[in-house]
Amino acid sequence: MTLEQLANQLQRADDWTDVAVEWGVRLGAALLALYIGIQVSKWLARAVSRALTRAHVEPTAQQFLSRVTYVLILMVFVLAILQICLKVEPTSLFALLGAAGLAIGLAMKDSLSNVASGVMLVTLKPFRVGDIVDIGGKSGRVESVSIFQTKLRGADNQTIVLPNSLITTAPIINLTPDTVRRIELIIGIGYNDSIEAARAAVLAIMHADKRIHAEPAPDVVVYELADSAVKLGIRCHVSNTDHFSTKCDLNERIKAAFDRDGISIPYPQRDVRMYHHVAADQGVKVVVTKPD
Repeated sequence: MTLEQLANQLQRADDWTDVAVEWGVRLGAALLALYIGIQVSKWLARAVSRALTRAHVEPTAQQFLSRVTYVLILMVFVLAILQICLKVEPTSLFALLGAAGLAIGLAMKDSLSNVASGVMLVTLKPFRVGDIVDIGGKSGRVESVSIFQTKLRGADNQTIVLPNSLITTAPIINLTPDTVRRIELIIGIGYNDSIEAARAAVLAIMHADKRIHAEPAPDVVVYELADSAVKLGIRCHVSNTDHFSTKCDLNERIKAAFDRDGISIPYPQRDVRMYHHVAADQGVKVVVTKPD
């Protein structure tokens, strides 16, 4: 029914009560049908999720496809309600959808880009639900990938919500795919300290830690002869779940071992030498400082 037909019906009606009752019944039926549509959409979305689980589809795709199913089924119900309950003619409905689609597309171009990015994330699979990622400087465990956004759970238990379009344009570092990760520490020692003594102390610590894998073997190499320190690169491999705790323990134990063995960990410093000159003709003392 078009707006013109509705206006003609109101003009021909002798008693507006009949029109009000008729449209009240239609609106009530439409609301009831909408409620049923929402429940059916939820049920079908859950059914799709269970079917994907039985098919061993990864959780990321399960969440995304179940949400897409919910939205599509609900849209079908809305279109059916407009046509059956409210008597909206198909031609008018299509014209309305075309105009609404154009307006929504212009107003929600950023949201539509999020939808397209969500499809790319599910298709390309740079990460999965449960992976620990670093996206544009935000780190956390992936909780869900929806149509418009992705949720991460940060280390401090905060919820991080990222638009999908931002994720596809930002660098993504996935820390989970491999079960083994490398720990790399850069610690400086003084130029007067023995590199071999420092290497032996650090290797003893790493060989004694059962969390550190024997292969690839841990090693200690000289990274750089810096301005105020000899920088040692301390490298070893551990299981993904032990990465953070092992790294913290190594820092603490290496500091304690260096203190015990008299190996210094220098900090940036500059030596300043002072030269005293006395002018012979005026007897004025001039102090000149020259940094090394």
